[in-house]
Amino acid sequence: MSGFKVDHRQFAREGNKVQFSPEMLEKVEKLTGRYPEGRKKSALIPILHMAQEELGGYLSVDVMDYVAGLLGIEPVEVYEVATFYSQFYLEKRGKYMIEICHTGPCAICGGERISGYISKKLMIKDGETTADGLFTLREVECLGACGYAPAMQINTEFYEHLTEEKIDEIIESLKNNSGTHNSNNQAWAERFF
Repeated sequence: MSGFKVDHRQFAREGNKVQFSPEMLEKVEKLTGRYPEGRKKSALIPILHMAQEELGGYLSVDVMDYVAGLLGIEPVEVYEVATFYSQFYLEKRGKYMIEICHTGPCAICGGERISGYISKKLMIKDGETTADGLFTLREVECLGACGYAPAMQINTEFYEHLTEEKIDEIIESLKNNSGTHNSNNQAWAERFF
């Protein structure tokens, strides 16, 4: 299919210069050093997490191309992974990505009610971001916490047995940027080392 061109905003290059900080580049080297020569691609998923966190909160084409260059692989190999996994975001999002499980067990245990409550409280619908850029709401498939339903994930942290009161506490803590609600909140880059 020679000459085939994808013309979609999601795959448009913005022409932005993208580069990790020296500290993050050191982490990338350490991570890729765990794999045999010629197998740097094995570090793709953790590096995409790191890129998403450090380079704007989502994976633009420029960011994905940069990661491909770091790993010595074709950009399409990065696009395939980034578009497959739901934890990678291809568009700008809020500082806090609220992902609510909407599958059977969570729905039976009140997940739909909790999702509706969050939507009403933040005045956004699934896929939308608050006007202040703090929160994006996203309904997702199973979070693997069926025994603790209803459940949600905010960035890297899971919250289980949700009630409206817990939601209020979590959202207020995040709004105040106190970081005290869940002291285990780590960046993905820290989780790999």
